[in-house]
Amino acid sequence: MNKILTLVFLTLIVRGYSQELNCQVSLITNIKTEVTSAEKELFEQLKQVITDLMNNTKWTEEKFKVEERINCQLQLQINTINAGEFTGSIQVQSSRPVYNGSYNTTLFNFQDDNLDFTYTRSSQVIYSKNQFRDNLSSILAFYAYYIIALDFDSFSKQGGTKYFQEAQQIVTNAQTATGKGWKSNEQGKKNRYWLVENALQQLFEPLRECYYEYHRLGMDHMYDKPDEAKKAIYTALDKLSKVSAARPNTINIINFAYCKLNELKNLYSTAKPEEKTQIVAVLKKIDPTNSTKYEEILN
Repeated sequence: MNKILTLVFLTLIVRGYSQELNCQVSLITNIKTEVTSAEKELFEQLKQVITDLMNNTKWTEEKFKVEERINCQLQLQINTINAGEFTGSIQVQSSRPVYNGSYNTTLFNFQDDNLDFTYTRSSQVIYSKNQFRDNLSSILAFYAYYIIALDFDSFSKQGGTKYFQEAQQIVTNAQTATGKGWKSNEQGKKNRYWLVENALQQLFEPLRECYYEYHRLGMDHMYDKPDEAKKAIYTALDKLSKVSAARPNTINIINFAYCKLNELKNLYSTAKPEEKTQIVAVLKKIDPTNSTKYEEILN
């Protein structure tokens, strides 16, 4: 019996080492009426269910050690609850460590305002591949694969393709769903459909290359080869100019540039004036709407 228990225990440990995400989940409410104790209990249960799905699902066939898990955060803001129907928004963030240091660089920071799902006490939230079960599991699975895809892209050229394709399949499966955020014709083009559709278009290949060159050739060498690393970062960002010119104000490009604002401010705080001017100029071409924010790098 002891041998059997030991084997089960070791199996659980090995399985625990294989998942891909280290996801921190938080829920906040913006409900105008006072939240009841029953609703608070429901929120805690929902938070645990989401945490379990993100961290305990085996999303890929890759083997991850515990220290290799991808750090990410989900913050759900609940605006309304009506008979188990939740609406609100979800903020999704992910990062990855930089070599030779304790710094983590942001890969993704996106607010999805199309959060709506059904959840009742003790409901199971399970993702089924190639099947649309419910809006909540599909939204969570979509962002799980999108986070994984970006992480793989940052380590190898277009390394995240198959995970973007998984995310796109989730979008395809959700086309008959009533929830928002899944369709091409929804207002604004700042939704899940366009996030992954753009990522897989040939026009956006420079963005995929940018993720690799910015992080692997730039950030990962900032400690040992800072001058070469900054050149690699500039070259990577400059690749986005053509994409932005052909498809201005695209959410993927704007999100990437804005994610890097504070990082670039720190990296270029001691740079030469001409280097600062160069990097600001390319950021303005990529995302002209936020030009004044990028000028902060010049200070």
